[in-house]
Amino acid sequence: MRPSPRGRRPVYCSRACQARAYRSRKNPPVPAPAEPEPTGRRRQIAEAVWRIAAERGLQMATVREIAAEAGVSPRVVQYHFTSKHQLLVTALQILHRQNERQARRRIGALRDASDPRVLLRSTLEELLPLDDERRASLRVMTAYYARSLTDPALAAVFLPEEQPLEDLVAALITAAGARPGIDVRREADLLVSGVTGLGMDLLHRRRPLADVRRTLDYHLDRILADRP
Repeated sequence: MRPSPRGRRPVYCSRACQARAYRSRKNPPVPAPAEPEPTGRRRQIAEAVWRIAAERGLQMATVREIAAEAGVSPRVVQYHFTSKHQLLVTALQILHRQNERQARRRIGALRDASDPRVLLRSTLEELLPLDDERRASLRVMTAYYARSLTDPALAAVFLPEEQPLEDLVAALITAAGARPGIDVRREADLLVSGVTGLGMDLLHRRRPLADVRRTLDYHLDRILADRP
């Protein structure tokens, strides 16, 4: 859901959530007490932030506009959130968790989940807006990214320094069998950045999905050794 390093365009799900989704598929964790998911008014207000961000941009997400979109008064918004910054961050965190749950579900449903090549391709395809939910989420993330360029406090939350998705893709390239001479880490950086850009092209309808998948397969064939 975030660009990394700073300056890269955002993706619909955070790199951390993508990596956790994969790791949970390979090594299911012992269930821990779940943090209560915001419900009721807080969830209603957070979803209003998403709709405004996706349709009009985050700059239009004033407390008054959020309240109107949520069907509540500005006083109700201020009751549930101590500041606009807290509201924007909470809405982002809720969306991260929702995206993570969906990524876990899709990765868990893979038929050939033990094949590193299948996992690699599927992980990269998770960066693409392949359905209405992911298209809307990517629009929200793009709005957050634009806002983070001029909002250092939001950028500190939206753009952490770690790169778990690039680390995961590098590990999957290695497991799938890289061609001799391939710099696995550099290729992972390029794949994540490139597929993110292709996702933006899909969002703008600049190219069809079939063309995006052919491009992805071309680069995977270039990186990975032929099967025995």
